[in-house]
Amino acid sequence: MSVQQEAAVDGEALEVWIDQDLCTGDGICAQYAPEVFELDIDGLAYVKGADDELLQAPGATTPVPLTLLTDVVDSAKECPGECIHVRRVSDRAEIYGPDSE
Repeated sequence: MSVQQEAAVDGEALEVWIDQDLCTGDGICAQYAPEVFELDIDGLAYVKGADDELLQAPGATTPVPLTLLTDVVDSAKECPGECIHVRRVSDRAEIYGPDSE
């Protein structure tokens, strides 16, 4: 499987976004999944889009690659700022992160 394939839970594609207002800049996410997350010059974490471009628009999302699902979920669980949100693309329901049930 290539990194480009999106992760799915019960057949649903997943995406991830970061709430920069809550980001503490610890960089744990970038340590777990540097292919998905990166700290910018402002000291906050952002998700990466195509060609490793930082997506700096508020609420910007990126697909969760299947091969990195565990790392992305661990990032959300370990984030001290509780700012990483993983949700289903279809209904935008959060399945990992501070707003998950």
